[in-house]
Amino acid sequence: MLKCRTVWKKLAPLARSSSTVCRQNVRRAGLNSGRIPTCVPAAHMSTGPAGGGRENQLYVLLVAATCVGGGVYAYLTVKGDSQRYQDRIDEIASRSTKQATEQSAALIQLEPPAVEATETEAVPEPEPQAAPSPEEPSPPAPDAEVLAPVETTELPPADEPVVEASPEEAAEPPAAVVVEEEPPAPSEPSPAELTEPAPAPVADSEPAAESPAAEPTEPQLEVVAESGDSSPASLKLPSHTPYLLIGGGTASFAAARSIRARDPGAKVLIVTDESVPPYMRPPLSKELWFSDDPSVTETLRFKQWNGKERSIYFQPPSFYINAEELDGAENGGVAILSGRKVVHMDVRGNKIQLDDDTEISYDKCLIATGGAPRNLQVIERAGEEVMKKTTLFRKVEDFKSLDKVSRNVKSITIIGGGFLGSELACALGRRSTECDLEVIQMFPEKGNMGKVLPEYLSNWTTEKVKREGVKVIPEALVKSVVCKDDKLEIQLKDGRLVKTDHIVAAVGLEPNVDLAKSAGLEVDSDFGGFRVNAELQARSNIWVAGDAACFYDIRLGRRRVEHHDHAVVSGRLAGENMTGANKPYWHQSMFWSDLGPDVGYEAIGIVDSSLPTVGVFAKATAKDTPRAATEKSGTGIRSESETEDTATSAVASSTSAPAMVQQKDEYGKGVVFYLRDKVVVGIILWNVFNRMPIARKIIKDGEEHADLNEVAKLFNIHDD
Repeated sequence: MLKCRTVWKKLAPLARSSSTVCRQNVRRAGLNSGRIPTCVPAAHMSTGPAGGGRENQLYVLLVAATCVGGGVYAYLTVKGDSQRYQDRIDEIASRSTKQATEQSAALIQLEPPAVEATETEAVPEPEPQAAPSPEEPSPPAPDAEVLAPVETTELPPADEPVVEASPEEAAEPPAAVVVEEEPPAPSEPSPAELTEPAPAPVADSEPAAESPAAEPTEPQLEVVAESGDSSPASLKLPSHTPYLLIGGGTASFAAARSIRARDPGAKVLIVTDESVPPYMRPPLSKELWFSDDPSVTETLRFKQWNGKERSIYFQPPSFYINAEELDGAENGGVAILSGRKVVHMDVRGNKIQLDDDTEISYDKCLIATGGAPRNLQVIERAGEEVMKKTTLFRKVEDFKSLDKVSRNVKSITIIGGGFLGSELACALGRRSTECDLEVIQMFPEKGNMGKVLPEYLSNWTTEKVKREGVKVIPEALVKSVVCKDDKLEIQLKDGRLVKTDHIVAAVGLEPNVDLAKSAGLEVDSDFGGFRVNAELQARSNIWVAGDAACFYDIRLGRRRVEHHDHAVVSGRLAGENMTGANKPYWHQSMFWSDLGPDVGYEAIGIVDSSLPTVGVFAKATAKDTPRAATEKSGTGIRSESETEDTATSAVASSTSAPAMVQQKDEYGKGVVFYLRDKVVVGIILWNVFNRMPIARKIIKDGEEHADLNEVAKLFNIHDD
């Protein structure tokens, strides 16, 4: 097409000049005739009149010849272009084949001289031995192409001595060197070695060759594997993660599960200072102590009150991926970086620093650091010997340690009368009946759980603990602790002296807010913990959940809760909000405590014994125990599993309720209401189970109730 355009440019001036001549002749003919109209000469052009007709004929012939010549030239030009185009296409199609042939020929020609050169350098005499080498590699030309890239990366002088040292007829000095570096097994099939010159130096770092007939690609994969093992870069921790969860407890696991539910391809990294994956803490002070399995400290599996067995871990280790593989995980996943602690947090730079100076950046971060068990100052000041004989119960290691201690000592004293102290007292009391173990529990209150339960119920609980084989010392304030003759002497302020072998301090939890200073996050001065808004946010891209979160309750004001259900629900909500849900935290979390398989309670809201309380009780039946409740529900972890809609379907019992009179030893089951300004702000369900949605709705409504007897009917406590 380009040549046709060029021809037209050449013919166009000729056509224009011919047209000009024609117009001039017409004008000339019109002037000669005088009276003849201007249009007449047009007829003269075709009829050929005398005077100027020959010129018109010449013009016509000239134009015709030009057109014919131009057409012929254009046809020949187009035909030639087509032929050249086809030749060019054929040349391009055959170029790759020609280059492959030339490369294979070049490799065949270049390979023998390289062998000959090394032969002449090492041993001049065995040159005839190089003659078979060009003939042997000639059939596997494709293999030579595959090996070509390896030859470019490896130095030829390093390749050749190994190739020449492997045959049996190699010279003595090179052979001795090769025997030191590689076993002589590959020397038997010399043809295979000659066809695989490149893999030989690759395999020299391994103790033995795999197979003489191995494909060339296998050693190349081994090279990659070896370089990956030797290079620490391939095992580096991820420098960035979209979702970073600080803490390996229940809240972190709930958040990770929620994030993955809303974002299936999310990459979540959990950083924890513990060496085990996330697990449930309640069984550490409950069911694990009642297990008949002597290896329970290793398996950490237990039988629930309903007889079903399960592990304390939320998921097995196979559920998680290695932290080093998180970046390359195509479908995302949850990775755990265990045994590491976050020591610094840069909020502006969106990155953290670990205790080994590793830095990891993030897009969204959750702080779920939980808390650390408190200790008495008198014990901390007592010295190292006393601290060695003191357990601060919180983690799996603490359970294992206390289990071992309880089997090797004669006396254990538990300081604390709250949930944890009372549960451990009952658990160790059961064990005291099996072995010669004295279990003592002391606390400053008048009865067990005196800060939570009304006095009459606290006294009843104290008697229950005593029946479990525990020596209870109420109203006990520790003055000092000393170690004498391998015994601990606890001096009380009222002059009493208690001797024991080991102390378990169960005096509360201190929220872990070590990151607040470096991160510039606000800590609540009254309740402790990180102050967060209704969406559990401390900053625009930082959330807090679990024991370390101090949140605002729209019904009960600002609070901080240290219970399993709160960790589950707050972690789940934080995970949803980290993926853009923007939901407020309205949930009223519950908690439960079991004093063995026969007595347990569930509570919600503010349960403070200093508040006015109203209790409605009924006679308990065989089904009103934690054991029966778990047999019915199928789980021993009584966390939030029902929706609030369940509460709307509750029907009050038609049985008339007795008067609210607390008769001695008649607290088989019942409901305790905690009031503030005549409004129910807390409820305890004593041996009443699976009724928590109803209690939650009562607190959420925030209404005054003239007769709490009628409210108690909603829980059906009078039904047999």
